[in-house]
Amino acid sequence: MRRAAVILTSVVIGAGTLAASLHAAAGPGAGWTEAERALIRSLALDALPPTPADPSNRVADDPRAAELGRALFFDARLSADGRVSCATCHRPERQFQDDLPLAKGVGTTDRRTMPIAGMAHSPFLFWDGRKDSLWSQALGPLENAVEHGGTRTQYARLVAEHYRGPYEAVFGLLPEVRHLPPHAGPVADPAAAAAWAAMAEGDREAVNRVFANIGKAIAAFERTIAPAPTRFDAYASALGSGGSASILTKDEVAGLRLFIGKGECVNCHNGPLLTDNHFHNTGVPAVPGLPEDRGRAAGAALVREDPFNCLGKYSDAGEGGCAELRFMAADGHELLRAFKTPSLRGAASRPPFMHAGQFAALADVVAHYNAAPAAPAGHSELRPLRLSQAERRQLIAFLATLDPSPDDARPGGS
Repeated sequence: MRRAAVILTSVVIGAGTLAASLHAAAGPGAGWTEAERALIRSLALDALPPTPADPSNRVADDPRAAELGRALFFDARLSADGRVSCATCHRPERQFQDDLPLAKGVGTTDRRTMPIAGMAHSPFLFWDGRKDSLWSQALGPLENAVEHGGTRTQYARLVAEHYRGPYEAVFGLLPEVRHLPPHAGPVADPAAAAAWAAMAEGDREAVNRVFANIGKAIAAFERTIAPAPTRFDAYASALGSGGSASILTKDEVAGLRLFIGKGECVNCHNGPLLTDNHFHNTGVPAVPGLPEDRGRAAGAALVREDPFNCLGKYSDAGEGGCAELRFMAADGHELLRAFKTPSLRGAASRPPFMHAGQFAALADVVAHYNAAPAAPAGHSELRPLRLSQAERRQLIAFLATLDPSPDDARPGGS
């Protein structure tokens, strides 16, 4: 049912069973089995299918929408203080993330910024999956009090003043907004919320349409942001031709063997984006001082209630669409403190790690998975791996091969 399923080969779908048999070769210098070769090739970037269509966004692949979205993405006027844009946290030169344990907009958030590259392949967005499309995801930070901190009428008026031509070329006639309050929206700020409640229903509806279209334009731009190829991809592609020997070092090959075998990493980090796009409780510790984070247990409820979800009236999807939302797991003990599997592409060079930057270095991450501590809430899916120090070092060496070359970033046209 999930769009993510298209990026998993039948080999990867059976990864949990396959992992037990993959360690047939004797050591890092030994040849790969055919099953191992097939699995490794399924992780390569050239196995990534075309970006899936988004039926909920009719302009998802319109170049004019992407150009408007690019301008909006970098426009700091889309914030309460005129200093925060989408690019403030999603920095193009840093894989569209910010290197901070907790993202900083007009205030400080409770979670780490996730990179954007390839996220059009994901059915749910954010660490808790509380959004089900790139365009709906783009709207959340715009109104969040500690991210952009702005309001819907503020943004509608900005579009009317500075982007009327490009907007109308894509979405049609922009409604009249000059008579609306400068700051009104269903947000935490009492004055803005009161101003929103006092507006006529027709005006609120018109503003909501403009707001949704802002998200759809930004999403059209974000769909152009693709992950960059890596040394691992070169190795995986050359594996069938026998030309891979000099691409990775002995330790890196040993680490790859651990990644698909004893380390069990591929069970969740699979497919060309090295994520299953699902949610898992892996016993990551809570951060003292931050509010309780229930992860997917909270996110599943939020995405169902979201007026901008795939089933909502601002979606362009037909009645038969939105299968991921219709059939998603909405409750269950396994959702408590389950967080989205992040892509490992480029991860080695963007510490800190986990949903709130709990681990400063990859060595800390590998140590956590090796020890498999109990979860602070819910039930961890981990089991101790019993990796030696040498094996941990080799696994970290392999993860570094997933970094793009400094001169081969894919900034999406920015």
